[in-house]
Amino acid sequence: MRRHEVGVWWLAVFFTAANAAINPVDYLWPIPYSVKCDPGLQYGIDDVSFTIRGSGQGGELPTLTSAFERYRPFIVPDTMKAKNPNVKLGVGMLEMLEVNVVSNDETLALETDESYTLEFKNETTPGVYSAILTAPTVYGALRGIETFSQLVHQDDTGAYYVSVCTISDKPRFQFRSILMDTARHFIPLEVIYRHLDAMAYNKFNVLHWHIVDDQSFPYQSYLFPDLSGKGAYTQNHVYSQSDVAAVIEFAKERGIRVIPEFDTPGHSASWGKGQPNLLTSCYKANTTIMTGHGPINPILESTYTFLESFYKEISDVFPDQYLHLGGDEVSFACWESNPDIQKWMATKNLTKYAKLEEYYEQRLIDIVDKLGKSYLVWQEIFDNGVEIRNDTVISVWKSKPPYVEEMENVTAAGYKVILSACWYLNIISYGQDWTKYYACDPQNFNGTEAQKELVMGGSAALWAEYVDGTNLLSRLWPRASAVGEKLWSQYASTTDSHIAAPRLHNHRCRLLRRGVPAEPVEGPSFCPQEYVPSY
Repeated sequence: MRRHEVGVWWLAVFFTAANAAINPVDYLWPIPYSVKCDPGLQYGIDDVSFTIRGSGQGGELPTLTSAFERYRPFIVPDTMKAKNPNVKLGVGMLEMLEVNVVSNDETLALETDESYTLEFKNETTPGVYSAILTAPTVYGALRGIETFSQLVHQDDTGAYYVSVCTISDKPRFQFRSILMDTARHFIPLEVIYRHLDAMAYNKFNVLHWHIVDDQSFPYQSYLFPDLSGKGAYTQNHVYSQSDVAAVIEFAKERGIRVIPEFDTPGHSASWGKGQPNLLTSCYKANTTIMTGHGPINPILESTYTFLESFYKEISDVFPDQYLHLGGDEVSFACWESNPDIQKWMATKNLTKYAKLEEYYEQRLIDIVDKLGKSYLVWQEIFDNGVEIRNDTVISVWKSKPPYVEEMENVTAAGYKVILSACWYLNIISYGQDWTKYYACDPQNFNGTEAQKELVMGGSAALWAEYVDGTNLLSRLWPRASAVGEKLWSQYASTTDSHIAAPRLHNHRCRLLRRGVPAEPVEGPSFCPQEYVPSY
């Protein structure tokens, strides 16, 4: 297909959809587990009488009531005229969305049930209907409210309707994450909040916050204030304790867990600016000439005294059960150059620097274990043969060896696994690169059913060497939406990007209406309501 033909195809698809009767499935993203719609059946929505009501044990939870406030403008926009006079005569009216939350337990964890059902029923008054959304938990209700909002549409006269569908839905994977890097470039809180909103619109449930790295240390520790005091770019590029708490609360209200990553022993240059004697001194080969500092020094007891205190703070600040401990890209060159490390290794009969890394990781894991936390690590920890607990979660990120081989090896060893390798969204290319993300599946490797059950899900990664608050949202969305559907929806319904493409276009237009500057991904096209930045 020549380049100009791509645009013709897309416009044909769009105009066909615009002029034909609405198929509500074409507007759902991610596609639900089971959806059955009554063809052409829709109810009008009255902006005055329409209500959203909670019921069940969790019907009055603050998380639910705040969701009602957020979503009402998507269901009955402020632009709707009183009594919606343009609703066609003879069309039934939807006067209530009842959200029945069975449990009042607001625990947000890996095991949280995010399923829900949605159905419509006739009230006692002829022509008046209600939608009933039922979920075991408030977080399942959040997913259902998002789906319900996607069934609402506006016709050519300006009237709003909801398509009548019966939906039963649940996520395919429990771990659906996006990695956000705030060390290479500082990301303002307002952008993080908008990003969390977009994650909720796409049913992601984990923010993997890669909060510090070599370049800067923007996390403000209350025990070790010099870490950010000397390691951040400036004191205007710091997340205070109240900032972190606000992000965690904002995320939880949207059913999103926040898992921080403090990557060690490599990627730690910024740590050494505010914590003396933490990093390894590097030397020019066979001389006493210092050339700088390398990874965290693993032979000093002061290292572990610091880590015990610091990770105790992290455990208190970030309530999630999981921490990400990093462990990737540790260069052994600095350790090899340091005479003190050479002598120490000789006393321990260690001949390989991978064993020195293992010593460090095991000490760190023991610290985290005593805090009662579970943890994730990058795949190098597994690849280097570090002895780790059976409940360790391995993050697979490398393209070599092929990730399918790595997934097979990790699960064959009995470890749970998260896939990132095929979802590095910071790597951009001209054209519809979302299709390659859509083609990737975390369970597409040779292995038994028991091995594939060890796949917890996946994580789209946006490393920020060339990303800051100006382009984070547009670079992520709607490309990350392709990953979101792969992780939420059942595999059989997410195998053909050509079928998904019109739905992704409609979803992108919805993101624009909701204030997310999602970039075009399909070639020449348009949205009925284009994105206009607020200045």
